[in-house]
Amino acid sequence: MEKKGSQIRLTAGEIAQLWVQYLNDSGSKCVLTYFLEKAEDDEIKPIIEYALELSTSHIEIVTSILTEEKNKVPYGFNIEEDVDVTAPRLYSDGFVLNYINQMSKVGLTLYGAAVAASVRNDIRAYYMDCLTETMELYKRSTELLLSKGLFIRSPSMPNLEKIEFVKKQWFMLDVFGEKRPLIAAEVDNLFANLQRNALGVAVLTGFSQVAQDKDVKKFFLKGLEIGNKHIKVFRGKLEESKLPAPMGWDSEVTNSTTKTFSDKLMMFMTSGLIAMSVGYYGTAVSQSPRGDLASMYNRLSLEVQMYSEDGANIMIKNSWMEQPPMASDRDELIREKNQS
Repeated sequence: MEKKGSQIRLTAGEIAQLWVQYLNDSGSKCVLTYFLEKAEDDEIKPIIEYALELSTSHIEIVTSILTEEKNKVPYGFNIEEDVDVTAPRLYSDGFVLNYINQMSKVGLTLYGAAVAASVRNDIRAYYMDCLTETMELYKRSTELLLSKGLFIRSPSMPNLEKIEFVKKQWFMLDVFGEKRPLIAAEVDNLFANLQRNALGVAVLTGFSQVAQDKDVKKFFLKGLEIGNKHIKVFRGKLEESKLPAPMGWDSEVTNSTTKTFSDKLMMFMTSGLIAMSVGYYGTAVSQSPRGDLASMYNRLSLEVQMYSEDGANIMIKNSWMEQPPMASDRDELIREKNQS
């Protein structure tokens, strides 16, 4: 039991979640401030405002917690350095709404993990509040996408008419190149990962147009190549089963080439998209009994991880990668003591 008034130190899991959340929300605040400045649709503006309110509130709360616990607050991102709100529009309002909807889904996953990693009552309660707020953001953005006819539904499946049990190894493995029909979870993962890659391609299209550094621009162009390749692979698997595949969002990117976001912020956001892909591909492997799909996801995940390393090298070279909280290096402490 926790004693009233006792100062219980944050665990590694709690510090890790708070640190990452500060970076994510400080970056989101920059992006959402710009989106709100450019928004023209009176129905979409309130969604952006609500998302911005959440990010601003989270930054304040996390700052308070870390400061009270005598932890250094991350540098993160700020509007003065990382976004030019006067730059021309880069993405359409419809794309922004879809982006917020997709990011709210990611937030639900991250905050669920944060709740599970939190031991202290106040931290756990805070992340449960974050979950509730993010569910509301997902609800509002989904309902607006539906009302505007912009929500992309995954394919429907035949009604379940009887209970069956798997009788052949064919369910798991290809036999002489034959493949069984996709199960519902496999369809959903293929469709969702195609959608996420389409979103990523649109994001990187805009980033590549406004990037300032030559290596950064080259990195984004490589990401576009990988993203389009993955879209083609996922679309092919759906089409093999005569299932529809969603269209991309490329047309929702304007022709602006004016500097909009700092290269540092865009690299950070791209790193987040990469990490998201690796996580979702891993989930898809666990939910895809068909051997060719598991092999496909493992191959694509390796390609994304190699791309991630290229990005990390660029960020380290430019001193853009903020070092996360680390355990004490006991050997180094002992060496310093002996040398003094």
